[in-house]
Amino acid sequence: MHIAIFGANGPTGRLVTRRVLDTGHTAAAVTRRPRDFPFTDDRLTVVGADVRDAAAVADVVAGADAVLSSLGVPFSLRPIDTYSVGVENIVAAMHASEVRRLVAVSSTGAHHYPGRVDPPFALRIVEPLITRTIGKSTYDDQRRMEDIVTGSGLDWTVVRPSGLFDLPAPTKYVAGEVDPVGMFTARIDLADYMTRLAADTTTVGKTVVVSTTEQVPTMWQMMRREASRADAKTHY
Repeated sequence: MHIAIFGANGPTGRLVTRRVLDTGHTAAAVTRRPRDFPFTDDRLTVVGADVRDAAAVADVVAGADAVLSSLGVPFSLRPIDTYSVGVENIVAAMHASEVRRLVAVSSTGAHHYPGRVDPPFALRIVEPLITRTIGKSTYDDQRRMEDIVTGSGLDWTVVRPSGLFDLPAPTKYVAGEVDPVGMFTARIDLADYMTRLAADTTTVGKTVVVSTTEQVPTMWQMMRREASRADAKTHY
């Protein structure tokens, strides 16, 4: 398969691109900063394009067999529309080129999961605070994005991870039409699952979650890590 990856230069997108290549596919990694992309491969094309540019998106999507969107925007009190505008352009381009398969990343944070398995006590305190303050604009736009994807008429799957953190290798993660487990998802697990979904017809028209249950940080470890990150950028 030839797979177009949007948000490819973010922490998750880079892992998605690597997993796609490692499983034998070819890839077009789309980023506004192609010179910053960290690796090369004979089966990889790094494309300098802005997901807000409909014409540029159309050029990338043409000829793809599937599209993976891992667009990412840091929390902000300012209005955010990158998810919805970007996916709207992706959907339009896919219709124009008759590309059917779309996998788009959202977040469990944009939705309430009363059946979440083993939620830590800290989540009950922090989640309402984030969703009403610094995360509100992000989650609002993720919900708009999901509406666009689910109404697209494409062969779509929406993937909702929980709080993202880093591990060196995939784990035995929990994924599918299930309630989230705990409150974290390793980026490498999300990348692995997205790569599998590209050719998975059983998840077409479904919203799924992916949860990591091994080697997970505590809430406070996670908050310290995120506070110290120096590369908090918009990933598209």
